[in-house]
Amino acid sequence: MSVVHTQNVNQICIDACNRCMQACEECLTACLNEPDVQARIHCIQMLHDCADICALSSRYMARNSMYAKQICAICATICDACAVECDKFKDEHCKLCADECRKCANECRKMAS
Repeated sequence: MSVVHTQNVNQICIDACNRCMQACEECLTACLNEPDVQARIHCIQMLHDCADICALSSRYMARNSMYAKQICAICATICDACAVECDKFKDEHCKLCADECRKCANECRKMAS
């Protein structure tokens, strides 16, 4: 018996959330290894929040939850805040993460509207 997989209507946003979650996790790990880690505490906390909300948003959209739009709305807010925080640091990992956060925020805003 074969299983037919259909493309989720929210796939673009799911993919953006998954990329953002990965970027945040990678950036968080890199920030923990920077010499000025104490100056990055707020950023590290924000990265953790952002990674978590992106993963949650992706799961809610994957199962077509009736709350997906609300979760995506808060995800956009957190991604925007995370991008601002990452922009405070000049490391390549922070710049890449901020870019992914902005892309995810834009997709989540589309999803939430």
